[in-house]
Amino acid sequence: MFSGSLTALVTPFKNGAVDDAAFQALVQRQIDEGTHGLVPVGTTGESPCLTLDEKKRVIELTVEVANGAVPVIAGTGSNNTAATIEMHKWAKAAGVDGSLVVAPYYNKPSQDGLLRHFEAIAQSADLPIIVYNIPGRSIVDITPETMARIAELPGVVGVKDATGDLTRLGAHRRLIGADFIQLSGEDPTAIGYNAEGGTGCISVSSNVAPALCAQMQNATLSGDYQEALEIGDQLQPLHRALFLSPSPGPAKYALSLLGLCLPEVRLPLTEPPEEVKAEVKAAMEYAGLI
Repeated sequence: MFSGSLTALVTPFKNGAVDDAAFQALVQRQIDEGTHGLVPVGTTGESPCLTLDEKKRVIELTVEVANGAVPVIAGTGSNNTAATIEMHKWAKAAGVDGSLVVAPYYNKPSQDGLLRHFEAIAQSADLPIIVYNIPGRSIVDITPETMARIAELPGVVGVKDATGDLTRLGAHRRLIGADFIQLSGEDPTAIGYNAEGGTGCISVSSNVAPALCAQMQNATLSGDYQEALEIGDQLQPLHRALFLSPSPGPAKYALSLLGLCLPEVRLPLTEPPEEVKAEVKAAMEYAGLI
């Protein structure tokens, strides 16, 4: 259902507003260069700083440009269960293919609270759900045992795992089964993740290098890890550089070097410092992108 290189899309801004034209061009570039799926309005899309209307507009633009060519997994999650339900139901009506629902941040719910959160969302609309486990941002970790309980809910089909713990894949397979979709949320370990049984990556780097990220994923999924490693080595400096300051600032700066959008981000984020910009540019040169 969902596999390969799925891009966690940035949201370009111009003079403080969402730049619709630049966003549409970014989405089309992704499709043209082989990206396997699109993820608008996630953390990389600066979702915490988008208004509800902006979130809906960005998702609508993604569905419109994709036009069925690749699946669209919309970021619908928040730390408010009722608000997430409304967004999940709206996304279903908007024609997306899946819903990315993050573990509730800041509230620090218990494992039972996490289960009940996802249960309420799953019961609200018939739309495939990818659970987003990112304890580094949400503070709460969905344990494998809780993930197994969540996976029993109708419509829950997989996980975006940004724990960095590759042992999670085996635990999930043992507790849930091999059909549970496991997607990496970390570019630097994407090859190792697939080697452990994953089927793809929701990627930040693929904003900048969509063709290389797609080729790397194709190689792992066909079992050609030698080719995957060669591409991965080309991309490792980029993976590192894009997180030297808060994301998606470095990614937007990289895209600005390609003439694809402005480097503008919304407060409380700021543009990367000059030393990070220099590393981003050097990493792009190393990868043959500029």
